[in-house]
Amino acid sequence: VQLQASGGGLVQAGGSLRLSCAASGRTFSSYSLSWFRQAPGKEREFVAAISWSGGSTYYADSVKGRFTISRDNAKNTVYLQLDSLKPEDTAVYYCAGDRSPGRSYSSTLYGTASTYDYWGQGTQVTVSS
Repeated sequence: VQLQASGGGLVQAGGSLRLSCAASGRTFSSYSLSWFRQAPGKEREFVAAISWSGGSTYYADSVKGRFTISRDNAKNTVYLQLDSLKPEDTAVYYCAGDRSPGRSYSSTLYGTASTYDYWGQGTQVTVSS
């Protein structure tokens, strides 16, 4: 299984970006997917997750109302729309997927890195003030 993240870049505060994560190597539609981020000198933190069905989404409080996660199973791709960006959103963003088809989790576990077995290489998002 390979996850390939893209779409990062440099944007001014208040701007928008759309991150994409393309999956290959297995059936995409039955797996939960998420985005995490890591800023320099900080630990990796949860950003957003989407259930295997796409019917449930979860967000960190710091991004709620500004970021939107979605998935397109026909394209084997998960997206993260980043709006109203702030300098504190600057980080490397990673997509991740679990290995348990059709499994649902508590909201806490959706936000826990150890829930996910597959990780993409990361894409840099830099927000200037």
